[in-house]
Amino acid sequence: MPRQARRKSASGIYHIMLRGINQQVIFEDDDDGIKFIETLMTYKAICGYKIFAYCLMGNHCHLLIKAEKEDLVLIFKRIAGSYVYWYNWKYHRRGHLFQDRFKSEPVENDSYFLTVLRYIHQNPVKIGMKIDGYRFSSYNDYINRDNSLVDIDFALSIMGMERFAAFNNEKNDDKCLDYDEGEFRLSDSEAKAIIEKVSKCKDATAFQKLELTKRNKYIRKLREKGLSIRQISRLTGVSKGVVERL
Repeated sequence: MPRQARRKSASGIYHIMLRGINQQVIFEDDDDGIKFIETLMTYKAICGYKIFAYCLMGNHCHLLIKAEKEDLVLIFKRIAGSYVYWYNWKYHRRGHLFQDRFKSEPVENDSYFLTVLRYIHQNPVKIGMKIDGYRFSSYNDYINRDNSLVDIDFALSIMGMERFAAFNNEKNDDKCLDYDEGEFRLSDSEAKAIIEKVSKCKDATAFQKLELTKRNKYIRKLREKGLSIRQISRLTGVSKGVVERL
């Protein structure tokens, strides 16, 4: 079946989501998040795009971006290619890291722009964190008026700084381009600690290098300890189908 054509934005602004292949974690530690942000900064100068918001969330990330000089597909080919090269070098792995096709939706009016902005900034709330306490989102770029990466002026021209914090912290039923995380009984940080204790593996790459019998044994133990099938798949990089069969 042919892929559905990507919807074009008349404004050039898009809500983008990149996610790990097989829902694998793509940001194992703070250094990974820092490297990805540095990559965004590098290609912002090369590709000529604007970033209005971002949030890095373990196995996926959200961006609110305006493509100006280069096409969206080329922009993310550059960003993903550079980050994957570095990630594979760091973790001694090969192959794809991101799902082959990023998700996008056009953002064509101020009202929906602000909705997406808030949706992105509220992603950490889903894992029990406060918006202003989460390091890898653009919320604090706005609060600190740091526009070295994020182009904060457009959003603040619409609502102003006094309204910004209140708006981004409002409870809401926003429905944007979404990624169904499922309802986990354990937080990802709790699940990661259990995975490391059971398998002695510090990251998904190490888990994938386990001898097959050991890997399968550990997956069964993780299920017994309350991790969901989808959560095991995301945090270990083992396909959901394999986890289900075990």
